[in-house]
Amino acid sequence: MAAAREVFERDGYLDARITDISKAAQVASGSFYTYFNSKEEVFQALVAQVQEEMLHPHLRERTGITDPRELIDASNREYLRAYKKNARLMALFEQVAQVDEKFMALRIERGNAFARRNAKLIRTLQENGEADTGLDPLITAHALSVMVSRMAYSVFVLGQRIPYERLVTTLNKIWENGLRLTPAEHPEG
Repeated sequence: MAAAREVFERDGYLDARITDISKAAQVASGSFYTYFNSKEEVFQALVAQVQEEMLHPHLRERTGITDPRELIDASNREYLRAYKKNARLMALFEQVAQVDEKFMALRIERGNAFARRNAKLIRTLQENGEADTGLDPLITAHALSVMVSRMAYSVFVLGQRIPYERLVTTLNKIWENGLRLTPAEHPEG
C-alpha cells in the first residue's frame, strides 16, 4: 500500500502503472496481482484507508469530551490534520471521482458517512436542548461537513493561504452559529 501511495502521489492516478507500483514495492509485477486485480482496486483500498483515518470514529469515547464546542473543535482539528497529511491523495480522489463513476459513488458515500456521523451529534444536541431543534439534522450535517471539507481542499490542495488556527476557529464558530448552540456556561467567579 505504501508503494502504491508513493506512485499515485508522484505520478497521479492516470499515469500510475502497476509496474511502477511493483517496482516501488520491490516485488515482481505478478506479486501485485496476489493482492489486487487492478490499479483501480489498489487506489480504492488507499482511499478507504484514508477515509477511515479521516472519519475518526468514536471521538467522544476516545477523548471523553462532552462539551459540544470542544467536541466540534476536536473533530474539526482531527479532520483538518488528516486532510493535510493526505492532501495529495485527496486531490487525486477528487480528480478521479470526476471521471470514474465508481469513484464518484465512493466520493458520495464518503460524504454521506461524514454527514451521518455529524447528524447523530446534531440530533443529540437537539435532544439535550443545546442546538436549534428547527434544523433538519442530516441536511445541516451535510452543509457543515461540506463546508469543512471544501475549506480543507482549498487550503491544503489549492494552496489558499489561511493560518491554521484562524481556519479552525472560523470553522468552529460557523458550526456553533449554524447550530445556534446555547451559550456556554461559564463558572461564576
